[in-house]
Amino acid sequence: MAVIQRLHARQILDSRGNPTVEVDCVLDDGSFGRAAVPSGASMGSHEALELRDGDKALYGGKSVLKSVGHVHGIIAKELIGKDVGDQRVVDQQLLDLDGTPNKATLGANAILGVSMAVCRARAVSERKSLWRSLADQFGVERPRQLPVPLMNVLNGGKHADSGLSFQECMIVPTGFDRFADALRAGAETYHALHRLLQKAGQVTAVGDEGGFAVRVPDAPHAFDLLLQAIADAGYRDRIKLAIDPAASEFYNDGMYAVDGMLVDAHRLSDYYIDLTKRFPLVSIEDSHSEDDWSGFVELNERTGSAVQVVGDDLYVTNVQRIKKGLDLRATDAVLIKLNQIGTVSETVDAIRLAQESDWRVIISHRSGETEDTFIAHLAVALRAGQIKTGAPCRGERTCKYNELLRIEEELGKEAVYMSPF
Repeated sequence: MAVIQRLHARQILDSRGNPTVEVDCVLDDGSFGRAAVPSGASMGSHEALELRDGDKALYGGKSVLKSVGHVHGIIAKELIGKDVGDQRVVDQQLLDLDGTPNKATLGANAILGVSMAVCRARAVSERKSLWRSLADQFGVERPRQLPVPLMNVLNGGKHADSGLSFQECMIVPTGFDRFADALRAGAETYHALHRLLQKAGQVTAVGDEGGFAVRVPDAPHAFDLLLQAIADAGYRDRIKLAIDPAASEFYNDGMYAVDGMLVDAHRLSDYYIDLTKRFPLVSIEDSHSEDDWSGFVELNERTGSAVQVVGDDLYVTNVQRIKKGLDLRATDAVLIKLNQIGTVSETVDAIRLAQESDWRVIISHRSGETEDTFIAHLAVALRAGQIKTGAPCRGERTCKYNELLRIEEELGKEAVYMSPF
C-alpha cells in the first residue's frame, strides 16, 4: 500500500466565518486527499477538545494556528513514511501521539483533519469512491442505502436569534422510494415555507444551518407553519417532523426554561408527549440536558417505539457514554459527529456499537460547517440510514445533499431509500 509522503495544514474559514483546520495528505504514488474540520455552536461539555489559540488579536481568540503547527510538526514527523493501508493503525498513531482522553495535547481539530485526509488519499490510491473505500476498510458488505435526511428548516436556540426555544425544527421526507425524490420534496417544502412566511410578513433570514429564523412564540406555532408548508407543497402525510431542542442550552439548576415555561425534567417530558400527540413528530434529539440521564430514560420509556429519542450532547460520539446509555436504555438512537470524538476509527466504533444494539444512527454535520462532503460518504458506507446536514440552502449544506445524489447515481439500481418511520 502507498505511504504518506506529505502532510500540510492550513487555517480556513467555516460557514460562520470562524477559523478551522484543513489538511492535505499526499501519498508516494501521487494520490491526494483533503479534509476540512467543522465546528459546533451548542457543543457538549464531554466532546473532544477543539484546540484554539486564544490570542484575542487573531479572530477574537478563535484562530487554530497551534493545531496547524501540530500537523506540520509532531504529526508529520510521526506519520510521513507510514503505510495508509489500515485506518485504525493511522488513527492509533495519532491517539498515541496525543496521549490524552479528550485530544487536549494536539487538538481534535488537528487529529481529525489528518484522519479524514488520510482516508480520502487512500480511496484515491485504491481508485474507489470514498464511501466504497470506507465500507471495505471497515468490513461493511454491500452498502447501498441512502440516508433519510432530517432537514432543519426552522432555526432557533443558539442557531438563530428568533425567540424559539428549540434549536432545530426539521422536516423528514419519509414517503418516497428514492433519495432524489425525497430531497426534491424537502426542497419544495422549504420553498413553500418561504412563500408562506413572506405572505405572513415574516422575516425570511436564515440561521446557521439554512433554516428560517422566524419570530414564533413557541414550538406549536412553528409546527403549524411546517404542516401548512408541507400541505402547500403537496406532501401531506409523506413528510414528518423532527426536533432538536438542544435542551442543555435552556437548562439551569435543575429546571428548563422552554416556550415561556419553567419546568422540571418530568414536566418537560410531559410537554414533549403532548407535542407528539398533536403533531407528526417522529424524532426528538437532546430532549434533556447532557447529564440528565433520568430525563432521557423517562422520555424513552414513555414514547416507546412511536418516537425516536436521540442522544447527541448526551453521548458526544463517545463509546463509553453510549455504553452507559445502552445500560440505562436512555435513548433508542444516537447522533454521530466526527469532530466530537476526533478520528474516523473511533467514529466507526461508536456507530457499530449502536447498530449492534439495534439503535438507529444519524450522521450529522455541525452548525459551523465546511464544503467537505465526508459525512455523506460515511452515512452510506456505514449504512447509517439517517443524516442531518441542514436546510436545502447554503453551499456547505447542499454540497452534502448533492454528493448523496451522485452516490445514488453511482449505485444505480442497487440504491435503496427506506424510511425507518
